[in-house]
Amino acid sequence: MGGTPVFTGTRVPIQNLFDYIEGGDDLNEFLDDFPSVTKEVALQVLEMAKKTLTSEKLLNENLLDEEIFH
Repeated sequence: MGGTPVFTGTRVPIQNLFDYIEGGDDLNEFLDDFPSVTKEVALQVLEMAKKTLTSEKLLNENLLDEEIFH
């Protein structure tokens, strides 16, 4: 299975959430524009990203650009 990851039960790409946040919009703006995505599911995606980006293993393997964190 391939393609762009989307929110379950929708055709909304998960990338859209990160694009909104990167552009300075808040979660409510995203949810208003994509009513098929629930707040709970969006928060789960953000929590998963947080856990991924802050995992000890990932940081220890130096997979992230060190300039971001210094």
